Amino acid sequence: MSEVRLAAESRTEFGKGAARRTRRSGKIPAVLYGHGSDPKHLALPALEFARVVREHGTNAVLSLEVNGGSELALTKTVTTHPIKNYIEHVDLLLVQRGEKITIDVPVVLVGDAAPATLVTQELSTIQVEADALNLPEHVEVPIAGVQAGTRINASDIVLPAGTSLITDADALVAAVNAAPTAAQLDGAEAEAEPAADES
Repeated sequence: MSEVRLAAESRTEFGKGAARRTRRSGKIPAVLYGHGSDPKHLALPALEFARVVREHGTNAVLSLEVNGGSELALTKTVTTHPIKNYIEHVDLLLVQRGEKITIDVPVVLVGDAAPATLVTQELSTIQVEADALNLPEHVEVPIAGVQAGTRINASDIVLPAGTSLITDADALVAAVNAAPTAAQLDGAEAEAEPAADES
């Protein structure tokens, strides 16, 4: 994944009031930390950052332009308002070129399993280790035509070059089972119906 450039500003005011003022000005309060350095308090452009997360996910590598310099960072935590759904605060993790980091990557099932099957996805993400500047946005698991009785474990996923699996190799990612028949569904519904009240 390529770097995404984002202009950021240093923050000198802290606290809830200062955070509200930052958000009112169209920016998001953020803290950049890592590699033993002192935390840096920043303000990110709200619309641009939201677009990056929407288009690239939180594993996008941000090239933050701050005070004439540049810092590479990953989004560690995004705090969203529980009701109004805007981004309240962001924690950023400082990364370096050539550094290996561990991230959670979405698992995407691709294709349709064989007819009369039911696919259950047990893991929506897996944990991998990869170069900070070459992080996969997601990993794909092809299931086209897969027959009932198939189990797909984490070790079965083909990872991009330079990416290592951290999740337990035997962890179940998806299972393909025979779909229940109409008769089985009717029987289950009959068992679930409460007995009529006796008068």
